[in-house]
Amino acid sequence: MKRSQKAYLVLKRLIGIFGSFIGIIVCFAFLWWWVLPVNAIVTKGHPIFVHKRVGYHQKEFGLIKFRSMRVDANPNLSPSDMNKDTQASMETCFGKFLRKSSIDETMQLLNVFIGQMSFIGPRPGAAINEEFLLEERAKYTPNAFDVKPGMSGLAQIKMKRDHDPILKAKYDHEYVSHICLWLDIKLFVLTILGVFRHNDGAR
Repeated sequence: MKRSQKAYLVLKRLIGIFGSFIGIIVCFAFLWWWVLPVNAIVTKGHPIFVHKRVGYHQKEFGLIKFRSMRVDANPNLSPSDMNKDTQASMETCFGKFLRKSSIDETMQLLNVFIGQMSFIGPRPGAAINEEFLLEERAKYTPNAFDVKPGMSGLAQIKMKRDHDPILKAKYDHEYVSHICLWLDIKLFVLTILGVFRHNDGAR
């Protein structure tokens, strides 16, 4: 990684701190104050879900989300293990809304604020059942583990909902190799536009 890119990572962290702090305040004011109690009722007192993921320097951390699946759903199923019907059968009625609107992902602002994640970066793989993705990522230099994982990233923009680990590792390597402010801004804007387009399609 170039010296200029390492310097940018410092700026990226400052952006993450201030941006996530503002995001947390906005989300609490408009979303979390009512989503938390409603989801607690729907999921019988389990509104938050913490999933073990592998992030910066291959260290495990707990990714925070609003629970969208039933309490008895298997949390260790990999994306490739779930087709649309399987996933739909495990979702709660309110969880479907949370996922379609991407509100379930907003809790990850807490991960960004405490320094476990960034707004943009390689999406963190699961600690269980995504070992192949982790192995593919480790083959590259630089790779996804050289930066903090993101709420969204190049692979998510390029692949949509595809779960090909080989292609994902390739895009992660491409992102880390070219990481800079303008790339992050571009991916951030594309992510926001993608959320709105997805919501329009969901109606």
